[in-house]
Amino acid sequence: MMTEKFSKQLITLRVNGELRELAVPPNKLLLDALREDLGLTGSKRGCDDSSCGACAVLADGVPILACAALAVSYQDCELTTVEGIGGPGHLHPVQSGWADAGGSQCGYCSPGFLISTKALLDRNPNPSLEEIREALSSNLCRCTGYMQIYESVKLAIERARALAPAAAEAR
Repeated sequence: MMTEKFSKQLITLRVNGELRELAVPPNKLLLDALREDLGLTGSKRGCDDSSCGACAVLADGVPILACAALAVSYQDCELTTVEGIGGPGHLHPVQSGWADAGGSQCGYCSPGFLISTKALLDRNPNPSLEEIREALSSNLCRCTGYMQIYESVKLAIERARALAPAAAEAR
């Protein structure tokens, strides 16, 4: 009797605030589950050795490299992909700052940078340039000299600060 090398198991992932059920083999990478099974293609496979950061997603608010994480290991986490940080008509300050300051050239690395920037600003809404550089050090861009990326983060900080009083009044 021949059996499959890896039988699939039913898992539930909480992605961008929604519970999603999928059947995956135990060795399926989180990046592949997000892209292939859930159709969330924002996170990119850039290097296949977890050195570029293009695949970054948030797990309970902490950036992780989805190309080096098993999907079955993240069932008890809140996962946020780049699709979950804002969207048309309600861009997150990180997204609008990135777009308006020209943070990307080809855009391939952008999802990872956006995820890392969001995590940074969630834990430190007013980081120094050194703190920005450190937070983004796991992300590689092959097109820019990084100055536009840092300017994008600074613009995101300004926009988030401007939104803070309005958010406080709405409560």
